[in-house]
Amino acid sequence: MAVVFRDRVRVAPDVLFRTISDEAVLVNLKTGMYLGLNQVGTRMWTVLNAADSVEDAYGELLDEYEVEPSELRRDLQDFVDKLVGHQLIEAGPPTA
Repeated sequence: MAVVFRDRVRVAPDVLFRTISDEAVLVNLKTGMYLGLNQVGTRMWTVLNAADSVEDAYGELLDEYEVEPSELRRDLQDFVDKLVGHQLIEAGPPTA
């Protein structure tokens, strides 16, 4: 399933998130899939999980980082696609 920016993402069942200094590790206990995150990835993860939609997370991250909007959009889409591919997040319609 392709995630679009109007979707809301949430942590998939059986996924653990642990920070180590300013980096993090995600592990899906059911599938054994894991992903290490650098400082920027950890921030993206945190913002995505608190936002009502990927678009809202994008806006918040755009305010925080000095980056071309198109580059951030591409990087965030790639990040979300990787999380979905590793079964670390699920996506659905935004909350009302």
